[in-house]
Amino acid sequence: MTTSPASGAVDAPALVVRTVRVPVPHDLVALLPGDGEQIAWLHRREGFAGWGVAAQIHTRGADRFAEAQEWWQQVTHAAVVRDEVGLPGTGLVCFGSFAFADEPGDSVLTVPQVLVGRRGREAWVTTIHAIAEGSEGSGAVDQHLLPTDPPARPQPVRFSDGARSGTEWQGAVAEAIRRIAAGDLEKVVLARDLLADCGDPLDVRWPLARLAEDYPSCWTFHVDSLFGATPEMLVRRERGLVTSRVLAGTIRRTGDEDHDLRLAASLARSSKDLEEHEYAVRSVAEALEPYSSSMSFPEAPFVLHLPNVMHLATDVAAVMDDDTPSLALAAALHPSAAVGGTPTVDAVALIAELEGMDRGRYAGPVGWMDAAGDGEWAIALRSAQLGEDRRTVRLFAGCGIVADSDPAAELAESQAKLVPVRNALG
Repeated sequence: MTTSPASGAVDAPALVVRTVRVPVPHDLVALLPGDGEQIAWLHRREGFAGWGVAAQIHTRGADRFAEAQEWWQQVTHAAVVRDEVGLPGTGLVCFGSFAFADEPGDSVLTVPQVLVGRRGREAWVTTIHAIAEGSEGSGAVDQHLLPTDPPARPQPVRFSDGARSGTEWQGAVAEAIRRIAAGDLEKVVLARDLLADCGDPLDVRWPLARLAEDYPSCWTFHVDSLFGATPEMLVRRERGLVTSRVLAGTIRRTGDEDHDLRLAASLARSSKDLEEHEYAVRSVAEALEPYSSSMSFPEAPFVLHLPNVMHLATDVAAVMDDDTPSLALAAALHPSAAVGGTPTVDAVALIAELEGMDRGRYAGPVGWMDAAGDGEWAIALRSAQLGEDRRTVRLFAGCGIVADSDPAAELAESQAKLVPVRNALG
């Protein structure tokens, strides 16, 4: 069942939900079917693999988060749930991907028909269907744990410029630096896109498997044709505790371990990167403050080492003051200074002026939420949008621009951030 608030009143479907324990599967991606609606959320071999659509809503505009949250509350209230596991992520669960900007952009919240979850030594299968459709057979759960046929290797991929060439994008960065120097704003994040022609329709399980293998510390995701492996957790809520991982400040790795250690040390001392990081941490702390009774984060960031780049990173932790669901917290945090800039309103306006493209759901929240409001919402970075023909893929990367930024260095940083998805398509 797919609905849209634009079409009138939204009726929540009456769903029957059953979660049962199962043996721990080794590879969640291997369970995904080769076609249809596929959902993936993976971190260090834990997470979810889902397929089918039991219910879905599309929202747009400034109220996209609120409309999705209202629909989800109606769905949870109408559902009949039998949960034999009782962990965050069991029972009724939805997956969402939200547009970066109010307009244009389409956002989606989906309830899969089948969801296989893994958390530590626990694993489960949740089956969901409308009451009118009847129940599944008793043998269906075992069938969901059987690996499917593996995806075929894609043809060689041809890449081309997106909305702007590298030279044109450097010009936009230079203009942003000029605006910052003039005092118009403190920081802005500018993104660029890269187009990939896959020839034949792409089986998204191929890049998902490679991303999950190559970037286990990231969150590999696929929701409504948006896929990637993001290192940045916008907000996680679990039983009253809220955490957020803030990344801002980047340096490219060389592959030489000793040299990379020296680069990490220089990143930790870089005034330009520390300034950019401070803006991002401040924006997250200020957004979470109204919802928390206490908050903590270290005075100085640590350096997060990924296979392609290193980031300055700070983990923010807060104790919830109320029962605000994780999606509402994500809405309050979006867009953080890590993907928008400072001040937010001025930065978002400059993004619309200088980027020359529609970000779509790139840099918007992507993740999941259960009926209790617990969940994880990451920022859709290191990501790509699969076209309707499934032959074209649009890759994205963005860089934080401050007064000391250099256009050529920012272009090199954006190219490094395109590496995960670019390599995964190969």
